[in-house]
Amino acid sequence: MGSECTKRYTEEFKRDAIALVDSSGRTVTAVARELNISSESLRGWYRRAKAVRGEGESGELTSVEREELKRLRKEVREQQQTIEILKKRPTQRVDARLDSDRPGHRHLHRAGQTAP
Repeated sequence: MGSECTKRYTEEFKRDAIALVDSSGRTVTAVARELNISSESLRGWYRRAKAVRGEGESGELTSVEREELKRLRKEVREQQQTIEILKKRPTQRVDARLDSDRPGHRHLHRAGQTAP
């Protein structure tokens, strides 16, 4: 379990730690040990940075793709809600002409003239 006092690192620190892994040729674990940080934290930062650069593992989404996926999922939810609302609406006649063609009903033709 994590400690009650979670450490927060600046974006600059994270970038520098990632750059150190890239430039030193050492493992994430070795760099994390040297910086006295959790190897799991550095590994997560490193993986996200690689994904952003398009170097992530196959199937791993970039941050842009994650944002697009989030937006599309929200859009789908909203459309599903709209569909459910529309399903609950009372049905209306699709073709109003059916009513007007019944005997005793006259419908309008051009310029307000009624049918003979």
